[in-house]
Amino acid sequence: MALETEIKLSLTASTARRLPAHGLLSGSKPLQQKLVNTYYDTPDRRLQRKRLAVRYRQKGSEWLLTVKSDAPLPGGLAQRREWEVAGQPGEFDFSHVDSPKLRRFLEAAQPELVPVFTTDFTRSLWVLTPQEGTRIELALDRGKIVAGDRQAVICEIELELLEGKVADLFVIALALQADLPMHPESASKAERGYRLAADERLLPCRAANVQLEMGMSSVGIFRATAFSCLAQLQGNERGVRETDAPEFIHQARVAIRRLRSAIRLWRPLLPPDYVTDFDPRWRTLANAMGDTRNWDVFITEILPPINQAFPEHADLQRLTEQARRQLAGCRQAAQKAIAAPAYSQLLLSFTAATLALPESKKPPVSAFVPRSLNKRAKRVAELANETKNGTPEARHALRVALKRLRYALEFFAPLFPARRMQRYHQSAAGLLDLLGRMNDSAVAEQLAEQALPGHPSDLVRGWLAGRNDLMLGQLDALLGQFLSHPPPWEHA
Repeated sequence: MALETEIKLSLTASTARRLPAHGLLSGSKPLQQKLVNTYYDTPDRRLQRKRLAVRYRQKGSEWLLTVKSDAPLPGGLAQRREWEVAGQPGEFDFSHVDSPKLRRFLEAAQPELVPVFTTDFTRSLWVLTPQEGTRIELALDRGKIVAGDRQAVICEIELELLEGKVADLFVIALALQADLPMHPESASKAERGYRLAADERLLPCRAANVQLEMGMSSVGIFRATAFSCLAQLQGNERGVRETDAPEFIHQARVAIRRLRSAIRLWRPLLPPDYVTDFDPRWRTLANAMGDTRNWDVFITEILPPINQAFPEHADLQRLTEQARRQLAGCRQAAQKAIAAPAYSQLLLSFTAATLALPESKKPPVSAFVPRSLNKRAKRVAELANETKNGTPEARHALRVALKRLRYALEFFAPLFPARRMQRYHQSAAGLLDLLGRMNDSAVAEQLAEQALPGHPSDLVRGWLAGRNDLMLGQLDALLGQFLSHPPPWEHA
């Protein structure tokens, strides 16, 4: 078994043509290879569900049977176990797989294996030796993925670590990216092939649970949490760039908020320059997408019931038209931000810096986690008392603090029994939902003025005020219910 460690970066055809002239490659002639790979699976896609890939590769006159376990990380980095042996297409001998459990699984699936898709590309190969003890293979792949009558373009580079440290890979990747536009890719060719074969509709990517253990270091838990946030963000990139569906931008914003909340949560354990470098850059990206979500909510949730009640009102018709124009402009700005080189550079540099964070056993997780949660719970309790004056600013501050507590609960949830956290988390979620809708009303009044400056609509203001009064009537009960729950992380 080999452990394959690589960074994958996508690039345009014009950038690919410029790549050989880059200073790292100029003066060396690449090895050219024609590679045709056929990927196999069972009709019910058992291998895909296990994140396994079985393929036959034609390399000149040679055929190679390869088994890969897919374990991608964000920022373009992936570490995969790989088993490879010479063979003939249609013959599947998995005796070279040295994991007994995996071998038994593959042998059980073997009678049902059928071709699913093919990758057909030309590889230009360089081997870089930037320093003694470091060897990195740079492969430029250009071609296509074919699944039935559907095709997708392949245009990417893979930087594979042959000898040296993972940090050496990022040094090369960042040097290339500084001169040429390249984007870190989290999806392998196999993942894209499966999506193409299934003709899958693009769906928003939501936050996933992180695998944590009490034996991990506090910084190790931060690293796993940060990478989970990046995976959610990258899972929504394509939807933000290519569609107008509001949920992609919403989930991308959630991912960035969760990531910034994690940076704040672990701030005492992180190098100061790490925080001061990255937190403002993530905030800038979040701000570029923030208004899009606000206008989406305004158009899809706030205006429809008012328009339904007063379909002929002239102010509402003008307001709706202007709001749609504002939304279109904000969506273009969000799409531009997610497609910008600055975003690609942020992904790669943040991944490199997060992997390089120094490990420490202090403070132990058993002390860091309850201390962090207690601090956020105390802040929520303090702000809950201040909401009694009824100002939108006080409710917004409570909402922000409660959201930070909820994210911390989600980050640490795998460390506690689910039943212990469930009622507390559900109560927080219900309160946050109400505070979120109240915030939407406050923002909606500002957006109405922005859409029609100098033409305030008493109708809209009156409607929003009535909506807000109804929600205020629910606030005290939900607040009291939440504050009555004892902190579940302090239970024996």
